[in-house]
Amino acid sequence: MPKLVFGIPKGSLQESTTQMLLRAGYRVESRARSYYPAIDDEEMDARLIRPQDMPRFVEKGSVDAGLTGADWVAENESDVVAVTDLVYAKQHLTPVRWVIAVPEDSPIKRVEDLQGKSISTELVNVTRKFLTALGVDVRVEFSHGATETKVPDLVDAIVELTETGASLAANRLRIVATVMESTTQLIASRQAWGDSWKKTKIENLGMLLQGAVLGLSKVGLKMNVPNGALQKVLSLLPALRNPTVSNLAGNSGYAVETVLDESVARSLIPKLKRAGAEGIIEYPLNKVVL
Repeated sequence: MPKLVFGIPKGSLQESTTQMLLRAGYRVESRARSYYPAIDDEEMDARLIRPQDMPRFVEKGSVDAGLTGADWVAENESDVVAVTDLVYAKQHLTPVRWVIAVPEDSPIKRVEDLQGKSISTELVNVTRKFLTALGVDVRVEFSHGATETKVPDLVDAIVELTETGASLAANRLRIVATVMESTTQLIASRQAWGDSWKKTKIENLGMLLQGAVLGLSKVGLKMNVPNGALQKVLSLLPALRNPTVSNLAGNSGYAVETVLDESVARSLIPKLKRAGAEGIIEYPLNKVVL
């Protein structure tokens, strides 16, 4: 039986990725101190790999496909297939940013003010390219961790990853500029992408993961609507597609079902009730595949 070797990011993305895979239909169980998690698909073998290393192992073909950040693909300059972007991170369903940050009281206000200064970061190559493109000469040093603690005593600025900026603010750091935005990516090796069975398997995985990400922000609504209230109710419904409308038994009205943003539902449901809808049910969605 053919097998797809699949890389799961170890570290800060591991928990959110495991939950996303579960929503996509794949149950992953990690054993303590093991880098070989179990996955309930006999056609897949899973590996836990640090996101920083994932692009290199995928490029070499040691791993057929994996989840990592677009930032680490760029940092490693890896020749891989970017199958799909998946907009989820450790805490939020948003892209993350690599930003230049300095102490709140630093005289550095613009990127140009870094001329001749020093920066510490894990994202060395991307940072150097960003600064070179702006014509700013800066010494960029690799950081093995705890980057936020290195300013101002050890370096003048840092380039650090942030989702909300809260951690930087808590450390009294001020953002000067964004070096790049990044999202989680499903990537594949050129060799695997050239194999028709593996390509189809990877494409299916990407489709289901995209559906799982989208499903997190959507809910389903179903309701009964009397005959005279249908048009008024339909006019209130924002939907991915036209709502599904079917006749109730005995010609007593209609059953209406739709999918919409979860953030909209709380304000919409009272309006639907006032427009005549009855028996309104809101339910979560594991996947929404467009």
